[in-house]
Amino acid sequence: MIQGIQGLKQGMGTEGRMSKKDTGRKWMWWFLAAVAALQLYFVQELIALFALFAIGFVILVVAVSGLYLMQKAWETGLARVADSSHPAVNTARRGLAFVEDFAKRPLRRPRSEPAQ
Repeated sequence: MIQGIQGLKQGMGTEGRMSKKDTGRKWMWWFLAAVAALQLYFVQELIALFALFAIGFVILVVAVSGLYLMQKAWETGLARVADSSHPAVNTARRGLAFVEDFAKRPLRRPRSEPAQ
């Protein structure tokens, strides 16, 4: 330990302790660089996937909101037409009442014989 400190004081540095052809460290740095690059690629892929899911979710929200707004507009319009006393609305009401009455009638007469 004291020799290492004395070697640093004498200006020897780390050159005396390390060889210039240390291939093990070179491969370690290449491996770490490859792992970092793969991690960056993986993060980029996750961000791209998140963006696609976000776009899909926005499309879904816009579609559902549009359908909800169209239903509310239809409901409001129908309520205004129902409150109206326009002759066409009165005719439609009478026609609807006729259809409802017709639908309540039985298809056959009460004492008719079944078809064979």
